[in-house]
Amino acid sequence: MKNTVIYPGTFDPITLGHIDLVERATHLFDHIVIAIADNQQKAPLFSLAERINLIKEVFSKNNNIEVVGFNGLVVDLAKQRKANIILRGLRVVSDFDYEFQMASMNRTLLPELETVFLMPSEKYTYISSTLVREVALAKGDVSRFVPPIVEKVLQEKMG
Repeated sequence: MKNTVIYPGTFDPITLGHIDLVERATHLFDHIVIAIADNQQKAPLFSLAERINLIKEVFSKNNNIEVVGFNGLVVDLAKQRKANIILRGLRVVSDFDYEFQMASMNRTLLPELETVFLMPSEKYTYISSTLVREVALAKGDVSRFVPPIVEKVLQEKMG
């Protein structure tokens, strides 16, 4: 049975690892909501509007993918969207502790909400938005980590 799944994150910027997870999820779910958190505590490089626009462009050919921004709790967004599944990625073992805590908290707040974990392809397990930003800030080549449109915008933003 396929359902709507919410894939939350800051996506600052979206990486090939994120894209790999979304592509894997398209085989499991009818509708994917990429939910971009407006979390100013993380001091994002890209504004919420920029992240939404970039991700919409990346997935412009996928009719079953919706991109939205959100504030607050992902459980509230799940209620609003009538979704009962959250998608999260696990790259390395150290991700598990944090993700397990989040899944447990979300289930406590909304018992009917399940969390599904997917692992990206092995070639993306070391990629994180934080590392991509650091490489871009140092004027390094990020073309192996992000789609071309993101690479272009990163270069423009870094000067």
